[in-house]
Amino acid sequence: MAGYPIPQRLLVAIGGNATHPGSIKGTPGEQLRIARLTGEALLPIMEMDNELIITHGNGPVVGKILMRQAIARDRVPPMSMDICVAHSQGGIAYLLMQALENSLRRAGNPRHVVCLLTQVEVDPDDPAFSAPTKPVGFFFDDDEAEAVKRAFGWRMCKEGEQGWRYVVPSPQPKHIVDISLIETVAKSGAIVIAGGGGGIPVVRKPNGERHGLEAIIDKDLSSAHMANVLGVEVLLILTEIDAVRVNYGKPGEQPLGEIRVDELEKYHAEDQFSKGSMGPKVQAAINFVNRGGARAAIASLFDAEAALRGEAGTQVLPSLQRAKKV
Repeated sequence: MAGYPIPQRLLVAIGGNATHPGSIKGTPGEQLRIARLTGEALLPIMEMDNELIITHGNGPVVGKILMRQAIARDRVPPMSMDICVAHSQGGIAYLLMQALENSLRRAGNPRHVVCLLTQVEVDPDDPAFSAPTKPVGFFFDDDEAEAVKRAFGWRMCKEGEQGWRYVVPSPQPKHIVDISLIETVAKSGAIVIAGGGGGIPVVRKPNGERHGLEAIIDKDLSSAHMANVLGVEVLLILTEIDAVRVNYGKPGEQPLGEIRVDELEKYHAEDQFSKGSMGPKVQAAINFVNRGGARAAIASLFDAEAALRGEAGTQVLPSLQRAKKV
């Protein structure tokens, strides 16, 4: 793949499993170690002269918050999902903020990192609310599932022999609350951590009042929306894998390098990408490029700089038709 110019304005979306992989128990020491590795991986990008916004997933962490509630259900009143997302935003951002700044300081760089607790408005009439499909958290056996269903009113869905999981709506992001503040802080030179876990799901009443909802907004779709609104040039989606693959786990498996967005759309329409993992990342890249983004890249966290330069991962480019117009 050929190299690309380094963008002035960049959004980096870090997957929840990239900061809290399934291979760890999630002890404070493990989380600090993973956060430090994240800071080291992102250091070359943080040292560039850019406006940098970082979003992150929260899947493993919010699932543990829910499990703590399930275990303590007879003694501690449960928190609603919007508050759980807010808790995960704060905890993950604290670890990232500290690790990123520590990485910068070790390199002698005085750049600051800040976290903005981020609400994201959704449409209360989004079809997702009538058909919740997003599984969250741990698996429960039959008796446990019935107990938490009675205690919390959770909607449970069985996934094969593994057991039952809590399922919630996953509506589309419509508006990033305080998006202008995110832009202002990024322009100041500070690195902004925002939109964690896809954002705290809220709806706004006609009089402007907001309130939270039992929902999870997809982090990658929310990141793409934020990037488009801010006029970001490049969206970098970092995860555990090194590239998007077609025929994954089958004969003919093939990583995708540089690809035009219309070709990627054809693969997506063929259900080449898992709805629970790679599918949303691919859709986010498609959305971003089709709505004016110059380039989206999907790559491993540890290939971050190379992916930004176009030397690693899957590089999603505008269609040839749009490229010719530009």
